[in-house]
Amino acid sequence: MANQFNFIAIEGVIGAGKTTLAELLAENRKARLIREQFEENPFLPRFYEDRQRYAFQTQLAFLSSRFKQQQNMLSRDLFHDFIISDYLFEKDRIFARLNLDDDELALYDTIYQIMTGIAAKPDLVIFLQSNVERLKKNIENRGRDYEKHITEDYLKELNDAYNHFFYHYNKSPLIIINASETDFVKNPVHLSYIEEQIFDKPIRSNTHIHIIPD
Repeated sequence: MANQFNFIAIEGVIGAGKTTLAELLAENRKARLIREQFEENPFLPRFYEDRQRYAFQTQLAFLSSRFKQQQNMLSRDLFHDFIISDYLFEKDRIFARLNLDDDELALYDTIYQIMTGIAAKPDLVIFLQSNVERLKKNIENRGRDYEKHITEDYLKELNDAYNHFFYHYNKSPLIIINASETDFVKNPVHLSYIEEQIFDKPIRSNTHIHIIPD
């Protein structure tokens, strides 16, 4: 079956493996890879040390960076058939609702509503659903200094917010992968199974598919 997508967005909580899966799929399928530029956000390390003080600056920096990337996605790429991104633009508001106070959120929403109407819309969204234990283990294994300040309580907040968001998500076809039980890095069978579900089977609009490989 020919590739049925122009743009696939992969999502999940911090540590779910979205960038890794995006890289693997982009390499195997010769897609243009768009990575979230979190390392360029100067406020992120300070945010994890003091959420209340640096949430608004961190949020606006991410919103601006993500929007610029969305605009670049609209340009034609002669060397790749389609795009895979390791984030969904709309997820930005998940963090905003968790971390901003009412006045900050109102200002943020004014800017966000303008940008979200112009942002690229994916043909397929993949949500890596995980549990807090697995997320925490993955974060510890990759050893980023500033992520040492992420608390288990914050991970649980994020995980609950992501689950709620994608339970109600219906703007693009959605595949949900059980990332707690799936190892697409070390187990090639799992990765092949995921690729088969994405690229070799028709995805109907607004259908949630849970992928749990044997």
